[in-house]
Amino acid sequence: MLDERKKRILQAIVDEYINTAEPVSSGAIVQKYGLDCSSATIRNEMVELEKSGYLDKPHTSSGRIPSAQGYRFYVDELLKEDDISLEEIKYIQSKLETRVNEIEELTKIATNTLSEITHYTSVAVGPRNNLQNIEEVKFVLLGTRMLMAVILTDTGIIKETIIKFDEDITEEQVNTLNFIFNNKLRGKPLESIDKPLEEYIFSEMNYSLKVIKPVMEQLDKVINEESEIYLEGANKAFELPEFRSLEVAKNFINLLDTKEIVLDLLNTGFAKDINVYIGDENDNQQLKDFSIITFKHRYQNKDLGTIGIIGPKRMDYSKVISVMKYISKKLNGK
Repeated sequence: MLDERKKRILQAIVDEYINTAEPVSSGAIVQKYGLDCSSATIRNEMVELEKSGYLDKPHTSSGRIPSAQGYRFYVDELLKEDDISLEEIKYIQSKLETRVNEIEELTKIATNTLSEITHYTSVAVGPRNNLQNIEEVKFVLLGTRMLMAVILTDTGIIKETIIKFDEDITEEQVNTLNFIFNNKLRGKPLESIDKPLEEYIFSEMNYSLKVIKPVMEQLDKVINEESEIYLEGANKAFELPEFRSLEVAKNFINLLDTKEIVLDLLNTGFAKDINVYIGDENDNQQLKDFSIITFKHRYQNKDLGTIGIIGPKRMDYSKVISVMKYISKKLNGK
């Protein structure tokens, strides 16, 4: 465990490195952070922090930079969580109080607001199907051989699709489908639209398989399609010094282009309200140069998915976490 002086020195180094992106010298700490000790003492403490794994020393500099372990200690033990200005609070309030007709709009607004204030790339994904229950299923006849199906979930998410048939269908058949689907599925998980339901409708209602099969196939397709990913501020990353490295820039582009990686990092288990993954703490090697900070997106206590920030390890953790906590609080009407 670090003593108080080492903690203050480590905090100063992390703060200074976040601000400047330059290795931090003992002289800079003495000048800017008002620590009550000499430059020589700070140098000795920096050597000890390096030996303990909290700092790294770039080959071309006499200064130090935080290691992944140093960032982790900073996030867990030294972070200030009120790093948000009155102006930023008012801006978040104005954005999140915008009237929206669909929950997806609110997710996009929250994701955009987070990126605008932090100046990092933000991503979001909707809730997983196993966390959503069916509130209503609605079939609407668009023509003699075409239906529109709309599924509304208890999270406010709307899924819709068009179903085409090889034979004519009638308004009476559509009304019956509406009755059956809502009677059997309301309040149940999305996964309840499955093979047994198809068999039930076919056997009980004596419908033509040419009517039932396209309905079930298209509903299954729209329910099981991958969640949409919302991305904001990807261009902001390339303004950061870290992205002058071709390898880092390439990994970042590949990361954003690979939907499975983004979904995996956003759906990682949540031990806390705010979850921070630094460098090699991410399982995927493509993420070794980045930090990921995520929070569960809830609205009126309903799980609407996950919103996250992807940035360099030299991320302004205090700012990002403060803004995330305030946005999360506002989304829950607090």
